[in-house]
Amino acid sequence: MFEHLFNPRGVAVIGASSTPGKVGFDVMRNLINGKFPGRLYPVNKNYNQLFGYKCYTDVKDIDGPLDLAVFMIPPKFIPGVMEDLGKRGCDTAIVISAGFKEVGAEGAAMERAMLEVAARHGMRILGPNCLGAINTAARLNASFSAGMPPEGNIGFISQSGALGTAILDWSYASNVGFSRFVSLGNKCDIDEVDMLEAMGKDKSTEVIVGYIEGTNRGREFMDTVLKITKKKPVILIKSGTSEAGARAASSHTGSIAGSEAAFDAAFKQSGIIRAYSVQDLFDYAAAFSSQPLPQGNKIAILTNAGGPGIMAADAVGDSRVEIARLSKETIEKLKEKLPPAAGFNNPVDVIGDADAQRYANGLEILLQDPGVHGVAVILTPQGMTQVEETAKAMAYASLVSNKPIMGAFMGEESVSSGVHQLQKSRIPVYGFPERAVRVFARLSEYADWKRKPAEKPATARYNKDRVGEFVSAVESGGKTEIGGEQALQLISRLGIRIPKYETGEDAAEAARIAKKFGYPVVLKVASPDISHKSDVGGVKVGIADDKELERAYREIMINCQRAAPSAIIQGVEVHEMITGGKELIIGMTRDPQFGPLVMFGLGGIYVEILKDVAMRIAPFTESELEDMIHEIRSVKMLTGARGEKPKDLPAVKQVLRLIARLSLDFDSILEMDINPLMVMDRGQGVVAVDARFTLQRR
Repeated sequence: MFEHLFNPRGVAVIGASSTPGKVGFDVMRNLINGKFPGRLYPVNKNYNQLFGYKCYTDVKDIDGPLDLAVFMIPPKFIPGVMEDLGKRGCDTAIVISAGFKEVGAEGAAMERAMLEVAARHGMRILGPNCLGAINTAARLNASFSAGMPPEGNIGFISQSGALGTAILDWSYASNVGFSRFVSLGNKCDIDEVDMLEAMGKDKSTEVIVGYIEGTNRGREFMDTVLKITKKKPVILIKSGTSEAGARAASSHTGSIAGSEAAFDAAFKQSGIIRAYSVQDLFDYAAAFSSQPLPQGNKIAILTNAGGPGIMAADAVGDSRVEIARLSKETIEKLKEKLPPAAGFNNPVDVIGDADAQRYANGLEILLQDPGVHGVAVILTPQGMTQVEETAKAMAYASLVSNKPIMGAFMGEESVSSGVHQLQKSRIPVYGFPERAVRVFARLSEYADWKRKPAEKPATARYNKDRVGEFVSAVESGGKTEIGGEQALQLISRLGIRIPKYETGEDAAEAARIAKKFGYPVVLKVASPDISHKSDVGGVKVGIADDKELERAYREIMINCQRAAPSAIIQGVEVHEMITGGKELIIGMTRDPQFGPLVMFGLGGIYVEILKDVAMRIAPFTESELEDMIHEIRSVKMLTGARGEKPKDLPAVKQVLRLIARLSLDFDSILEMDINPLMVMDRGQGVVAVDARFTLQRR
């Protein structure tokens, strides 16, 4: 796949130069210094020869095999040259040149012209405005990076050329090797989905690492990654997580950043290991490319200082990792090998005067314990610490064990020899214990993901014809926003219980309805123009008698006339008062890249302040549904906290299934909320107290 991007027989360097500092010079230098075995064709009308190679004035004069062209000329000349290349059978281009859609309308027009030429000839384009591509196994460095990275098992994809150069520079110092490297640039043609698929199929790539700013193929992105992550890890960092970052991403290489919540859900549902910082990206890449996956989530900590050991244990408490409970046999072995002043429980403290042999003894014993799935080795430089020898002991232990080992060598100059030794031995080493624990957590989570069996999407049934009739009737009336009684009717047709309610045109009629239902009741303004009734003072709860109802009615009318003077007021809705449950919110919004995004969380009037919600892209599986519920911070309020009875989570799950199914069946529903959804004690179900829908304008 993309054979001629990574394994071309011949490369034309269009805009090659002999002037140091020019991109055309750097690309030629990299191809030559990398010992590319194929044919090289520098193209520049100002030279007869470059670097000992014949230099061509026109690509039509090239007479050998030509599969790949690298462009470093002004954008206005590229379509014409590409036309000539297409006619002679060159099917792949890397456009390093900038000045396309990232600079405005004129550049976007040139980019379209270039794409039209490529489409006519079946050419694929990487870029424009990119760093280039590297295949270390083929000795191909068609980029203007500082040089060829070490050969290894990491495939790297980046929309940022600058971040790409940073990770290449890191690889030289850290002894971390790459199989392939691709800078996407503007992604006018080849994008992250293409390269993920290519690296997923590449046998030399065992770990995929990348930086993305967005995707225009959300569903394909998820489907592609899902196939890969069951075989090899995909570690990605995504920018644009804040509103300001999203704006910057939109202007940087013209990318449109998808919603952060949708990307977060897509990453979780696809098995992507997400890095939230560049340091995390480097840390995870080093570990996944060199260490075996653990068989569980229990970590042992070996340290020569108490404080850092406690820091590591604290970091464990902030993750899904657990401190391993050492077996009696392990503790007895430690007592035999370590001095009496040592700490024999996890974290194991070999104390400050530990030499390399003491570290080796402790590490060997911990790795033999079946209840230990990985070890973090912490070293602080003290007067008697044998830094390099300890690193060598760790390297030996790694060779004879199938469990991951992470180093945390704290300091700089005093531990540098040990750090270099560990890097040479391909053992990940970090400056602080929290980073080592975080890496183990990601290794463990990914191992769980790989072991998890494939699942079918969660399903739910409802009378689709009845719902369809209702939606069509609303659409034919020209309405795009529905709430109150209409929205609850739609919810009821899904089979979700709603409160008894009726609309009263005035206070007297509202009082008659309340007496029929029985006090206490809830009053809500009845208006097709007011979606968020609480925000305008249009809701009154716990009304106990006629007198309170009359006062509440007046207040609602005054509040709504003041806050929404142009709104049509049809009276008030009188609802039976639902008590004894917890307020939840279940909603859906339609993301432009990924489709329906279903939300679950703590509901009520403070939902936008607390933001205790979780989201998944529909369709989702039963295990993803379970994860979604347990992801919110307040989940213990639902499972039985402080002596309260557990709530009816099976009923909540059924509502989530129904909303997911609804969103897939009716793409005209753009957004919806059920807020609050009252969840009662286990076995007593749920009640949708209020809802609203936004429909697509027809």
